[in-house]
Amino acid sequence: MHSRWLDARSQVDCERVINCSVACCKAIKEGVELSAGILSLHQAILQFGPTKRNGRRVVFTNGCFDLLHPGHIETLQKARSLGDALVVGVNSDRSVRAMKGAGRPIMPERERAEILAALECVDGVVIFDEPTPRELIAALLPNLLVKGGDWASDQIVGREEVEAAGGTVISIPVVAGYSTTAILEKIRRLDDSSGTDRQ
Repeated sequence: MHSRWLDARSQVDCERVINCSVACCKAIKEGVELSAGILSLHQAILQFGPTKRNGRRVVFTNGCFDLLHPGHIETLQKARSLGDALVVGVNSDRSVRAMKGAGRPIMPERERAEILAALECVDGVVIFDEPTPRELIAALLPNLLVKGGDWASDQIVGREEVEAAGGTVISIPVVAGYSTTAILEKIRRLDDSSGTDRQ
């Protein structure tokens, strides 16, 4: 990434992402197999279902997590701090493609899940193929369902199921300045600038 392609603010933004990414790497569990925390729905219920918690408060959140960035990390850490175990639902490649269109996801579902499972703040990851995680949430019935504050409360999938079981739905403020779409657009602009400079 050549500095002539970026203005001063963009350089600072890129440095923030790099520095945060380095910090995120330090959060990776040492000596853990990357796939160890990736669970089937059945395995997740056996580990984190209502009858298996032994008093632990289970937190659930979900998303595509394509190109993991510092905003994702902060949201996951905040979600984990609300309970004793964090389970993350990850959209399959097919469901991401249905939502985001051709060209997405950038990273395959298994790789996205492995990265999430290796984070210290994540206790389990479940890949789901449905358009929404409603089935997964209804089966797991977490104590807390966490979503970003950009979701209207009446649009949070799984709210009815969680609240009917005595759980709580919590919105966490979105971390400003980060989005996968924005990162991809910046990469495309840099690539276009690079191509122009070479001509």
